[in-house]
Amino acid sequence: MADIAHAEGESFGLLQELEHILESDPLIDEIGFIHPTQLAALNGEVDVDSLSEPVSLNFFSKDHKLGISTQILFPLYEQAKKAFFDVVTRYKIQGGIFDSPNTRDELEVGVMKHSKALLLLSADLGTAWNSRRAIALEKDALSTYMDELRLSELILSYSAKSDQAWSHRRWVIKRIAGKVPNLQEILRKESELVEKIAERSKMNYRAWNHRCWLVSYMTAGEVLYELKKSKAWAGLHVADSSCFHYRRRLMMRILEAFCSRNASASNKSNEIYETWKELAWNEILIKRYIGREALWLYRRFLSLHWLRHFTMEPDSVSCKSKHTANTSDDGPSIFLDNELHLFSSCSTIPDNDFDDFQAQAMHSATYILWLAKQLPRPQAIELREKLNIGDMKALLSKLCPQRSFLWDSLEG
Repeated sequence: MADIAHAEGESFGLLQELEHILESDPLIDEIGFIHPTQLAALNGEVDVDSLSEPVSLNFFSKDHKLGISTQILFPLYEQAKKAFFDVVTRYKIQGGIFDSPNTRDELEVGVMKHSKALLLLSADLGTAWNSRRAIALEKDALSTYMDELRLSELILSYSAKSDQAWSHRRWVIKRIAGKVPNLQEILRKESELVEKIAERSKMNYRAWNHRCWLVSYMTAGEVLYELKKSKAWAGLHVADSSCFHYRRRLMMRILEAFCSRNASASNKSNEIYETWKELAWNEILIKRYIGREALWLYRRFLSLHWLRHFTMEPDSVSCKSKHTANTSDDGPSIFLDNELHLFSSCSTIPDNDFDDFQAQAMHSATYILWLAKQLPRPQAIELREKLNIGDMKALLSKLCPQRSFLWDSLEG
């Protein structure tokens, strides 16, 4: 029994030390879990004489960075969980009726303090997040909501794919939308946060999904700015389909806004027209980065909406602008000729040993067959007349025989 009590005492001391560090430096923006030998080396670099407190053997805190020894994670987690559930139980027992304001404040501070420590050790514990939301709603103060954004960002510094952390950020933004004058500045920082996290956490669908969600709060000018700003990043990460999904969301927002307001002014028409010249940029990337499926999938999106809104007859598209309706250089025939030229240049396999060339040929063939199914009947007939379907099917069957049933359906 004495050993158990001693162990619990040590665990409680660890929790107190962690919570003291968190309270002493509310600007901590990065957390990491460090092997004891590495932690000793880090602490050895600290100027001991300049410190007011002794160097910790379990934690490292400097320049708003926090390191926790992996050796203490389990007892620290167990103690944080116990402390959190104890205070939450006491808070719920009160049922909103407290003996005094001091009691209420004490329990709320305890819930927020222990839940913070617990979430740093277990990022997706929904009960802890829910308890923080309940108290934040009670306080309904901007400072509390901003604290929640800082906490979730700290957690994302080491758990970049935490569903609960991203969901919590969206909840906070919903709460402060319409209440703060600088919401657009907050959205800009959110977008930058996603980009920073995406750099170190590849193919992070949750982060990019969060960025797509932000688009609904953006103004038209901000959407255009994001579209231009994300272009360079997308051009350097051509295998990450999530960033192209984000660009699709931005372009759809532009098109939706354009269609909903019966716009026909020349400057608006030019703006939309220039936006959809993205097809040319996409073609450059396809030829530069061989065999990247994400680029071909993005081209399907671009081609489909180009056909729907810029090359059909004016009476078939309700939101078509006068500018694009009268642009003969970009009619269906010119568009099809360009796509056929792209297919021809990408379907050649100069090196059978280089898998990317084979992937490029397969993607180009499936794209052109897909395109034939999206076209109105006259253009579809024109396209099929220019294609050698038999040769294409033979090529696809050779490159990917296990999908022969798909090639048959595309041909039909």
